Amino acid sequence: MERWVQSCRRELLDGCLLWNERHLWHALREYERFYNQHRAHQALGQAAPLRTVPDPITDPEQIIDLNIRRRDRLGGILHEYSHAA
Repeated sequence: MERWVQSCRRELLDGCLLWNERHLWHALREYERFYNQHRAHQALGQAAPLRTVPDPITDPEQIIDLNIRRRDRLGGILHEYSHAA
């Protein structure tokens, strides 16, 4: 739990201004989704707790034409990166 609280503070709360309790709860829910569904965890082999690691790209043609998309969450405080289909 201490690791989650430290991550939440460092990655979320240090970078935003919260206006009220409702805004705090919204930000915490978004961070929880980000933490459990997208953010890579070193202890899990770079997988998120609720998502498996994608298959590695071994084809050189795919590596050259790699297209990555970024999705901003919480007004740009959190960023999700994914391969474009």
